[in-house]
Amino acid sequence: SWQKAVAARDESDGIIDMVSDEEILTAYRLLATKGGVFGEPASAASLAGLIKLSQQGMDFSQKRVVCVVTGTGLKDTDTALKSAEPFLELPADLVAIEQALGWS
Repeated sequence: SWQKAVAARDESDGIIDMVSDEEILTAYRLLATKGGVFGEPASAASLAGLIKLSQQGMDFSQKRVVCVVTGTGLKDTDTALKSAEPFLELPADLVAIEQALGWS
């Protein structure tokens, strides 16, 4: 509830802010590509807020920050498919895979 959110903010000296859909989708892709976390877009709102505040100059270097991701990406696979990078199809051949990875 809103009252519980405000109480948690006050107890933790935290912040409540808002983010745009685009900021959420950017954080959603970042969670997947850099963190290996497949959450639903709404679950990326906390990370989107952290990124926004950091870009606005808030210093988190001496703080412990927790971003909670509660919803699985399986709830919204359409967004994941729309956000995905194009797939690279390779033959089932070790040399082709090594070349694609830049290993040879």
